[in-house]
Amino acid sequence: MTDLPWAQAHEIAEAVRSGRRTAASVIEATLGRIAAVDPRINAFTAVTAERARAEAAALDRAIAAGAAPGPLAGVPFAVKNLFDIKGLPTLCGSKINRDRTPASRDALLVERLRAAGAILVGALGMGEYAYDFTGENAHDGAVRNPHDPERMSGGSSSGSGAATAAGMAPISLGSDTNGSLRVPASLCGVFSLKPTYGRLPRTRTFSFVDSLDHLGPFARSVRDLALAYDAMQGPDGGDHACTRRGVEPALPALADGPGRLRIGVPGGWFETRYGPEAREAVGRVLQGLPGSGQIMRVDLDAAEAGRAAAYLITNSESAAFHIERLRSRAQDYDPDTRDRFLAGALLPAAWVARAQRVRAWWLTQALAAFSVADVLIVPATPVPAPRRGETVLDLAGRKLPLRPSLGLLSQPFSCIGLPVVTVPVFRPGELPIGVQIIAPPWREDLALKVGHALEARGVATAHAPGGVRAQAVA
Repeated sequence: MTDLPWAQAHEIAEAVRSGRRTAASVIEATLGRIAAVDPRINAFTAVTAERARAEAAALDRAIAAGAAPGPLAGVPFAVKNLFDIKGLPTLCGSKINRDRTPASRDALLVERLRAAGAILVGALGMGEYAYDFTGENAHDGAVRNPHDPERMSGGSSSGSGAATAAGMAPISLGSDTNGSLRVPASLCGVFSLKPTYGRLPRTRTFSFVDSLDHLGPFARSVRDLALAYDAMQGPDGGDHACTRRGVEPALPALADGPGRLRIGVPGGWFETRYGPEAREAVGRVLQGLPGSGQIMRVDLDAAEAGRAAAYLITNSESAAFHIERLRSRAQDYDPDTRDRFLAGALLPAAWVARAQRVRAWWLTQALAAFSVADVLIVPATPVPAPRRGETVLDLAGRKLPLRPSLGLLSQPFSCIGLPVVTVPVFRPGELPIGVQIIAPPWREDLALKVGHALEARGVATAHAPGGVRAQAVA
């Protein structure tokens, strides 16, 4: 049916639970959509069609027998190919990992979504070993932006952002070390949630930088973000960094609204790091927030040092993780990725130790901002999607290297583990750009509430490519 690609996850689940649709029909339509659209987008590295059909048939039988199908009944989802998928090698966007033994079990978050009734339809492309902001991969080719295939999708969760934006998966999973959820969400025009560091377990996923890696969902609505997030919550001993906090449901909180808020808008260093489209998007978000909350400028110039610290930690820790592969198979890396790892291996230990101290100091500065503001509002990327192949970012008259600069505004908040919801802002006839809603630690519910309010007011919307709006399942 023509409207299914643009249906939201909660609409699909309701249709399957009510018997208006079978899970099998949803999966067949989804697989057809992938076959028709993905050759143009290049988001998938594997489509698990046989498995998806079997799971859909089993779910339909369970529903017919009177079993409760779960809150994500029949909802198709796909995952960045650093999540283990039983029977497939976990590629992590690389050539080297193609030689890995296929995974014997799904990643824990895949298992949790399946337990909620969702059905896996495939693995998604990404930047090599998650070290990328562009969506361009030397081994698998570029993941292209559904709104303009000549534009970048963003990375490193490039396939995840593009698949959701293109109507091939209403929910997808990605990872975020320095902005790898938020950059593709911004460039592809979808919603994303980067939870607090340690909130969602990373069990049976391939690491990039253990002390910085987060996992989280993409969706075309805040409600779907919350639905997926709630299904994945809970501690797990397989991830040493995972919190022991219990499940703190976010979906019920959306109905309450955010109330009267104190909104912090970082000035100084941040103000000079984004272009006019991002500035306009922030203005629209501030105007669209409900209530008569106070909007204030906050000083977060320490973010510049925090970002520098994140770079050193990223380079050093990832290089140490890859050192044996670099010694034995350096020629099988993308040369750009290899050179970044090699540079990280040469960093003096004293620099890395100092970076960790700066990171801790930057966290205290950011937490102080939350004593006067409830949430912070910052663009997710400095600009909308650049053209594929571009290497220079022109920002306020300064020429910056494009690849690292796409993470200028996301990286400072990753290294201190704050929860962030990215909301897409569209202008008529223009490319989307995302805005970050940054909350204090463990307050994913607050960031989601703000995003939901902006969506309800039409400020934040996930438009289908070509301007086709999402429709309900008939």
